[in-house]
Amino acid sequence: MKKIVFILAALLATITLSAQNKGLGVGIIIGEPTGLSAKLWTSSNTAIDAAAAWSFREAGYLHLHADFLMHSFAIDVPEGELPLYFGLGARVLVGTDAAIGIRVPLGIAYHFSDVPIEIFMEIAPIMNLLPATEFDMNGAIGVRYYF
Repeated sequence: MKKIVFILAALLATITLSAQNKGLGVGIIIGEPTGLSAKLWTSSNTAIDAAAAWSFREAGYLHLHADFLMHSFAIDVPEGELPLYFGLGARVLVGTDAAIGIRVPLGIAYHFSDVPIEIFMEIAPIMNLLPATEFDMNGAIGVRYYF
């Protein structure tokens, strides 16, 4: 048990130290789904994002997702940063009919140079695995404030 606690503490410390360059961003996501969004940088070009949001499809669902993202800063802009990103994650829909699927988010973000704000736009093809295998899609814009 002590080894597990030590490993978890070391992992948390590593993530916290490596994320200090950008930190934790919290904000909103609007589209399909619409709700709250958060992003934690784990290195200078990787991050974990998550959302707790409402999906307006059919009867409506609580939408939860978490993704591991990789960023490319290949586009130069005069001020700020304009990374492209892609990732892999999971989505759960909770409602009358629950669903679990795999997300592949693709997006672009803008990090302002003078304020700790990020705006982003993404699409995410989804392969639902349960209750049936089927294709789905998310698309949204959002904004996050970094602490």
